[in-house]
Amino acid sequence: MPFQQGSARTRQRTVLLVGIVVLLAALVLAVVLASVLTHGKQEVGPKMLKWKDRGTTKNLQEVVLGRCYNYVMARYPELGDKDCLKIWESLKHAFIYKNPCNITSEDYQPLMELASHPIPCNKSLFWSKTSDLAHRYTKSNQNFLTLEDTLLGYMADRVSWCGDPSAPGINYESCPKRSECESNPSSVFWKMASKMFAEAACGVVQVMLNGSVEAGAFRSSSIFGSIEIFNLNPDKVSAVHIWLMHDIGGPQSESCSGHSIKRLTSILEEQNFKVTCEDNYRPVQLLQCVHNPDHTDCRLCTNTTATP
Repeated sequence: MPFQQGSARTRQRTVLLVGIVVLLAALVLAVVLASVLTHGKQEVGPKMLKWKDRGTTKNLQEVVLGRCYNYVMARYPELGDKDCLKIWESLKHAFIYKNPCNITSEDYQPLMELASHPIPCNKSLFWSKTSDLAHRYTKSNQNFLTLEDTLLGYMADRVSWCGDPSAPGINYESCPKRSECESNPSSVFWKMASKMFAEAACGVVQVMLNGSVEAGAFRSSSIFGSIEIFNLNPDKVSAVHIWLMHDIGGPQSESCSGHSIKRLTSILEEQNFKVTCEDNYRPVQLLQCVHNPDHTDCRLCTNTTATP
């Protein structure tokens, strides 16, 4: 009897050990299968859409917040009531997890309302094909503001962003060019910001154009030619001054009497604006001459006659 009892206990231990081994094997197999399946799902998951332009700027949140705080705290403390965190969130929600070719003006409306601020009269400076020169001028002369000198333009200048339907919702690899789709995040943003900048203008406004461009200084397809001039308010804007600048030593493809300038003047006069045009506005030309001080175009007395 003792021998039989011992044999029974041995069988029970054996069965128990076998059961434990089988259970452990089943757990290991489950872990392996879960890992394989998860890895497989990651591999076949949706991929980021590919485009031809550069992707979202790295550390976009930090860049936008840093610029916003610098603008409202250091440059224009009178705008210190602006909530930069809300401004960033409204920008992010305008494009994150969205197809970058399906962006609408409604997506950006909350951002426009949060970041808008008054533009002092007589200070608005519009530009086309003169980006570098116009911004060098506003940096040296605080009496004028371009769109890029407003809060919206300052935050967005030279940065890019776009979303994607797949995680993480932001495409850091590529974003669509305007030629790929019109309703991309950048194009829609700048069109809305330009429209708002024009609507806010009052008093005398300035326009800096490039007279060395072979195709003509004024282009109807430009942001200025298609959006800004049609959103100037004749009840608020008293006059438009055109500064037609030529590259130092470069071609003078068009003057104030040129075809495209006449077309621009006609468009503005039809809206009851008073229009003047000046070739090579001297304060701006002097800024050009900083890099070309010895050129004949930069002589201080080019238009004077020597007295005996």
